[in-house]
Amino acid sequence: MQDQIKTTAEAVEAAALPRAHAVHSDPEMTCAEVEPFPEALSKQPAGRKSQAKWAYQRLIHYIRNFEKQLDEEHEVAMGFVGGAPGVLKIEGLGYFDPDIVTFYGKDSKGVRTQLVQHVSQLNVFLRATPKPKEAPQPTRIGFRLVAGLEEDEAE
Repeated sequence: MQDQIKTTAEAVEAAALPRAHAVHSDPEMTCAEVEPFPEALSKQPAGRKSQAKWAYQRLIHYIRNFEKQLDEEHEVAMGFVGGAPGVLKIEGLGYFDPDIVTFYGKDSKGVRTQLVQHVSQLNVFLRATPKPKEAPQPTRIGFRLVAGLEEDEAE
């Protein structure tokens, strides 16, 4: 058994940094678990965040990482697991303390859609969908969400 002595600063830093890990068959594969977190994600220790806020922030990190891997013809969407099959093009993400995460977007027919989810039931299936042909650029909501983290932490 090895007992390591840590300074208070090291203990506080370790508590603030979330732990994540992933293994892939392709060693060059990039994934959210190994990508650096946006600075706003690390400002407050995970233990001081509500379940909803912590889930919201990690989802932003996953969405942004997923979007980094898309070509210019695809955007991120969320597929539904379990109930009726479908896809929600993610146009927004929110949380309501202490335990609700909300997805805003449109379904495959362009109908406005919103999913309100309790964090204990949270499962997110990210999927690439073709961007609308009339859109000059794909929408990258993950990068907008990261910018929103800065605003949320400032409040």
